Amino acid sequence: MTLRTLESLGSLEGRRVIVRCDLNVPLRDGVITDDGRVRASLPTLNALINAGARVIVCSHLGRPDGAPDPQYSLEPVAQRLSELLGKPVAFARDTVGESAREAVSSLEDGGVVVLENLRFNAGETAKDDATRQAFARELAELGDALVSDGFGVVHRKQASVYDLAQILPSAAGLLIATELDVLDRLTENPERPYTVVLGGSKVSDKLGVISHLLPRVDRLLVGGGMLFTFLAAEGHGVASSLLEKDQLDTVRGYIAEAKERGVELVLPTDVVVASGFAADAEHETVAADAIEQSSFGASGIGLDIGPDTAARFADAIRDSKTVFWNGPMGVFEFPAFAAGTKAVASALTEVDGLGVVGGGDSAAAVRQLGFSDDQFGHISTGGGASLEFLEGKKLPGLEVLGWQ
Repeated sequence: MTLRTLESLGSLEGRRVIVRCDLNVPLRDGVITDDGRVRASLPTLNALINAGARVIVCSHLGRPDGAPDPQYSLEPVAQRLSELLGKPVAFARDTVGESAREAVSSLEDGGVVVLENLRFNAGETAKDDATRQAFARELAELGDALVSDGFGVVHRKQASVYDLAQILPSAAGLLIATELDVLDRLTENPERPYTVVLGGSKVSDKLGVISHLLPRVDRLLVGGGMLFTFLAAEGHGVASSLLEKDQLDTVRGYIAEAKERGVELVLPTDVVVASGFAADAEHETVAADAIEQSSFGASGIGLDIGPDTAARFADAIRDSKTVFWNGPMGVFEFPAFAAGTKAVASALTEVDGLGVVGGGDSAAAVRQLGFSDDQFGHISTGGGASLEFLEGKKLPGLEVLGWQ
């Protein structure tokens, strides 16, 4: 079986098409601070509009715990979508209730409505199959077909992602097709040299992807909070930096495996150490094997890779034909500790080949640091989904669309 795409649904003119997007954007005081996921949904939505479909957009936003919560309303997203599409977008104030039914019945060919947050209904994320399926059946009454285009949720067995696709004729949208094409290029015969850059806070979040990719890559660069567990595994002190002691043996195994396979494991040689976790904390750069000898002693906290490491990482990235990056190099939200992440992002824009930003915090970082999406080969819309795919896991939201 292969992934069902839009063409498999036939003519969509006049048909009610539910589109499961991932519009889980960051909001501050009701204002969208990063509309990347909204913009990523546009190709599929425009294709359906141009085909004359009556488009019913649904998504989750945040974790409202199965009940309405105004701070997680999708109304600001509907407004932004209207601006980006250049046409009116209706907004239903519920998901499967009277407002949703009225809004859908009022749609004309090429019209668009956004339903309220799916997770305002506990059935969306229910672990109980019957509860989840009951909500999916209510959603199905609103549409004639489903286009699944929320790549960021395809690793979740949820009503709108999995169960609805079994009730209605269903297919993947253009965003999911693009994501899968990129991920396939990262796992099947990637152009070499192939470099993976991993950061973020915890090694435990990346165990699966390290294990699955070590036999496939030429270089593995490690930064972010997880670097301290690697340094500790090599016998270095890390003061008060983030450390997962229960992962030390696992990391030693990865270090040994990398050496055995001939994979170049590049660990930091210098680190920016701070007096505490704060934007205005005192800080200095020290050798990676001398963190405990910083001015802050045992209370020092590593919050970024150092400039020498950033330069080495950048050289390795620019020297590659395929690069996958997931996880910031430091606490990029604080300007004093964003240099490592910025250096990696900048180098990724210069890759003569495929450079992929692996979604999540990495995508947020490049935008916050002033980069534009078109400077990279691809910015994934699904950090967790991308990692699980690269771990070799089965993703229920893809399997239900025929992907194997």
